[in-house]
Amino acid sequence: MNHALIVDDDRDSATMMAALVATENFTASTAHTLRDARRSIAARQPDLILLDLQLPDGNGMDLFEDQTLLAHSQVVLITGHASLDSSIQALRLGAADYLVKPVSPGHLNTILANVSRPPPPPAEFEALRGELQRSGRFGQLWGRSAPMQAIYHQISRVAGSSATVLITGESGTGKELVARSVHDLSRRRGGPFLAINCGAISPQLIESEMFGHEKGSFTGAERQHQGFFERAHGGTLFLDEITEMPLELQVKLLRVLETGSFMRVGASQLQETDIRLIAATNRSPEEAVARNRLREDLYYRLAVFPVALPPLRDRLEDVPLLAGHFLAGLNAAEGASKRFAPAALTRLAAWHWPGNVRELRNAVHRAFVMEPGEVIGPDDLPLRRLAGAAADGGEVAVAPPVPDAPDAPPAITIPVGTSMEDAERQLIFATLKHYHNQKERTAAALGVSLKTLYNRLKDYASEADQAAPADTDPRAASAPRRGES
Repeated sequence: MNHALIVDDDRDSATMMAALVATENFTASTAHTLRDARRSIAARQPDLILLDLQLPDGNGMDLFEDQTLLAHSQVVLITGHASLDSSIQALRLGAADYLVKPVSPGHLNTILANVSRPPPPPAEFEALRGELQRSGRFGQLWGRSAPMQAIYHQISRVAGSSATVLITGESGTGKELVARSVHDLSRRRGGPFLAINCGAISPQLIESEMFGHEKGSFTGAERQHQGFFERAHGGTLFLDEITEMPLELQVKLLRVLETGSFMRVGASQLQETDIRLIAATNRSPEEAVARNRLREDLYYRLAVFPVALPPLRDRLEDVPLLAGHFLAGLNAAEGASKRFAPAALTRLAAWHWPGNVRELRNAVHRAFVMEPGEVIGPDDLPLRRLAGAAADGGEVAVAPPVPDAPDAPPAITIPVGTSMEDAERQLIFATLKHYHNQKERTAAALGVSLKTLYNRLKDYASEADQAAPADTDPRAASAPRRGES
């Protein structure tokens, strides 16, 4: 039977949590000071330590000073003053998660259930490290560069905990693969992994899809529907493009994370949930908070363990390895034996890859289709060279990469020093104009999803509306959106 130690100077609170723990097939003991906690751990190593931060003889995190003392225990902090800094510091020291006072029984039960699951055996991590040395692969991720080595270390550190993870990075960098790798190495790996794109669901339906609904709760609700939280029970729920979630729903998501319970639309009874949440965004979360696209309190709760993925241009040494991986997959699927010429790999490694790994995969696929022989040369690659870049400051001419255009696309001129956001805006509008506002062709040319293009255009229209004077004709502010519908 698992054993839990509750370290809390509030005796009533410690006794209450010990009683809750005992109902979940745990034995429990309590300690009210750091000194008593050290004695209890030495007498019997607990599987779980619920550790208050504010204790009479010090801070709860002082217990981490002796790592051998906690070698076989999972530590969860209990605090009435949760903050991003304290939670990240605790996780770096080895904590698995944190609870906010007053402690929710549902959230506590979720943590107890996670402790009861067997952790991945150490041999599994050794096998991953061995595979990384041999082939450059870590789980579902590929790359030997220093930035990716840092990502693998972060995944290994956080996977065994129950902490929420916030993955940031540009579109196409592999955020879902990171989420899957965390799941595959976690105690929940035997449960479901459910990936949801918050920007791909209608705002009118997202609450029902997230939490489910009861029969007859609204027009068209002909039967009871299980939402994502129910379907991912016992596993991992991955929410991509979290900043696209409506603010009113972000409030409800925060409550689920704090209490471990939710309510279906049209229901009157709470449902308990046992999920590990991983979120992702291709925006700066701090900027999203400043623009009121992401609630600050939700950001703090999601970013217990932040992971920032590097763009492909910052790890170009991984390009030949990734290209070879994609080509091997195509060869296996098509029964072919194509390979890259050295000059082709050199050219791939010299490209800036604005669409990141997704663009590279698409470029390899197109080259595979276009080359009838067995050797893919540099001329088979659908890349456009940058022209006119001056090392001492100048301008860069960028031609939108449109492989199927009958006429050569026009170039746009972007001064060196232009922000990435402004450069992206100019390129989107220039490509949209070139294709006469045809969104599908524009998205394909830019190497992004149609949903991402719509999100960007919606942002630009919103910014134009906010910048327009009060007496401005509203139709003028929406002019850039002609042809959207």
